[in-house]
Amino acid sequence: MELLFEYAIFLAKTVTLVIAILVVLASFAALRSKGRRKSAGQLQVSKLNDFYKGLRERLEQTLLDKEQLKALRKSQAKTEKKQKKTPEAKPRVFVLDFDGDIKASATESLRHEITALLTLATPKDEVVLRLESGGGMVHSYGLASSQLARIREAGVPLTVCIDKVAASGGYMMACIGEKIISAPFAILGSIGVVAQLPNVNRLLKKHDIDFEVLTAGEYKRTLTVFGENTEKGREKFQEELDITHQLFKNFVSRYRPQLAIDEVATGEIWLGIAALDKQLVDELKTSDEYLAERAKQSELYHLHYAERKSLQERIGIAASGSVDRVLLSWWSRLTQQRFW
Repeated sequence: MELLFEYAIFLAKTVTLVIAILVVLASFAALRSKGRRKSAGQLQVSKLNDFYKGLRERLEQTLLDKEQLKALRKSQAKTEKKQKKTPEAKPRVFVLDFDGDIKASATESLRHEITALLTLATPKDEVVLRLESGGGMVHSYGLASSQLARIREAGVPLTVCIDKVAASGGYMMACIGEKIISAPFAILGSIGVVAQLPNVNRLLKKHDIDFEVLTAGEYKRTLTVFGENTEKGREKFQEELDITHQLFKNFVSRYRPQLAIDEVATGEIWLGIAALDKQLVDELKTSDEYLAERAKQSELYHLHYAERKSLQERIGIAASGSVDRVLLSWWSRLTQQRFW
């Protein structure tokens, strides 16, 4: 028992020391950043042609013997030497990524990436957006879509590639592309608007709890969580949803006039194969296949605007990531027998 007691004291001291060190580090970081402007992010540019070349060379080194590899490298050197003597300007392809959450948080990086590429891009170039999003807040995805519209307005061809999902606000972004390419089983569509909230007013009344909602303006609050909702309020809320839906349909029709908008704007979703028949997409192909083909004739540049994170933000992101991984692991175990 005495040994166990001493170990408990030692453990408590160790935990206290670790916490104290973390507090000191966080305080030091806060003092350094206090009174100083937030650090700007940085645009990272990588050449995807080099990435594809590295994959090919690694495979060649494994599959070919020394003589075959030597002959191949000699042939490649001659080709490169010939190209240097008669250089030919290749079109450029700027590759962007958008992984959307409910708030379209990636818009902050997207806006800077687009601003940067539009300083150099011409109508002879191309922008490829690898898009993954199930949609979210109307105003957030409206802003993200407006950023993509800048590319179209500048006359630069925009291709949108969807490997997994572009639904609702995700499709609002996708429809701006002059060409939409989808994987065969990607999820697309959901051109609709939804809003839902619980109402616990009857529960509060049951326990004799009053909740007052005071507004200035008849429709300042149409539906509430705690107050008693009225039929008039419900009708007004539905009217606002219908207006938003009509604006959504008009937006999609503007960029894809070939759509039978009333047929596809029902809130339904389709897999890529069916979406092609509905003209929601133009071609069935993965983004990897499309970019690998483009790399044969073009110079591919991947752009990513990375925000600099403070120590507190990095600690928070690491903790959040750990929790997410644990929850995802348990969710995968619970649903591993399900396909959809």
